[in-house]
Amino acid sequence: MNTRIERRTFLRGVGATLALPWLEIMTPRARAAQKLPPRRFVTFFQPNGVFPKAWNVKGEGRDFALSPILEPLAEFKNDMVVLSGIDSCGKGHVKLTGAFLTGTSIENGVNGISVDQVIARQIGKGTRFSSIELGTEPPRQGMAGEDPIALANTVSWSSSTQRISPEISPRAAFDRLFRDPASPEARRAAENRRSVVDLVLEDAKALQKIASGRDKEKIDEYLDGVRGVEQQIERTMNPLAPEWTALTAPDMKRPSAGIPLNKDEHMRLMLDVMVLALQTDTTRVATFMSAHGFSRQNFTFLDGVKNDHHGMSHHKNQEALVKEYTIVSRWYAQQVQYLLTKMRGIDEGNGCLLDNSIVLYGSEMKDGNGHIKEDLPLVLIGKGQGRVKTGQHLALDKGTPLANLHLTIAQQFGAEIPSFNNVSTGTLNGLFV
Repeated sequence: MNTRIERRTFLRGVGATLALPWLEIMTPRARAAQKLPPRRFVTFFQPNGVFPKAWNVKGEGRDFALSPILEPLAEFKNDMVVLSGIDSCGKGHVKLTGAFLTGTSIENGVNGISVDQVIARQIGKGTRFSSIELGTEPPRQGMAGEDPIALANTVSWSSSTQRISPEISPRAAFDRLFRDPASPEARRAAENRRSVVDLVLEDAKALQKIASGRDKEKIDEYLDGVRGVEQQIERTMNPLAPEWTALTAPDMKRPSAGIPLNKDEHMRLMLDVMVLALQTDTTRVATFMSAHGFSRQNFTFLDGVKNDHHGMSHHKNQEALVKEYTIVSRWYAQQVQYLLTKMRGIDEGNGCLLDNSIVLYGSEMKDGNGHIKEDLPLVLIGKGQGRVKTGQHLALDKGTPLANLHLTIAQQFGAEIPSFNNVSTGTLNGLFV
């Protein structure tokens, strides 16, 4: 018996009304009438580069073979675009980390806006959080040459001078994203923050009247950040009606308190929270800092690894260090595989969460040995609702600026900008339909 039903908005019972998810037995007309899910943009940043010979794929176009580092992503080969030929700018861990999403180099603490924040301004207005930034490693202190190492704590910049630090506690991230905004506690906290913001605005406006021209620019940039806090407070006090409701029931399990000592567990808890935020349309833009851009994390929990990540990245082509370096890079690829599998498992009617997303995965440099900034290791995964030409190795002209990639992606999400941070030279051909 081939029974078909029209999509009814609700299932009704005594004292309850529930929205129906998408069902296979619904008629094509009912499925077509259903609202499309939103598109999302996700970044997975891995620090310290890779060993080039273990990363580079063989072949171009659709006829390519995955490299040893990318082998954990084999099941997603048809969902990915491996990019080559893209160069970054600046030098050293701090500047290259800062450039990963901005395409420009930090100079005297000044950077550019990052592509995740440009996209968040386009697609994040209808969600509780326009973007989220998560990570696993606390910020480091000290100096790397002329640059504070703390600047490599994040790849997200809301303006040329405003960094967005990632949250690294699974429970804190969960509570911030999913606590009831209508609860008395949440409203009291929002009201307290609003009173502080009001004071800041009053003082800043008074200061503008006597400030120099350059200082006025700095105050304007600062106020832009404050207005973002204002908008977040307003969303807490007066929550928006959801534009999209998850069709797959989300698992709202609250993580345990504290940060797990096991790195695998910590990483995957943070990724779980991130996927949950995307699934529930709490946000549409998520940036994951898998580690600090100058990371010295210990990976001795992996078989065959004895050194910290930064140390092994300066391998000097020594066979033992190259082997360790590649083991760690494959471990990061396995975490990406975990993320993609979670996203693929969430049905959204017209496909899965991954089908409705674009995931940027890569590192700030090609090889840590020499801080090589040419031919960055970059992959896009996800179809972006059919816009991405997946299943290919896109070999671009050597020396293509990283900002060209950012401009191309930002325009796909509706940003009407002619250039990216005034350093791009054009858009990329062959990446999008």
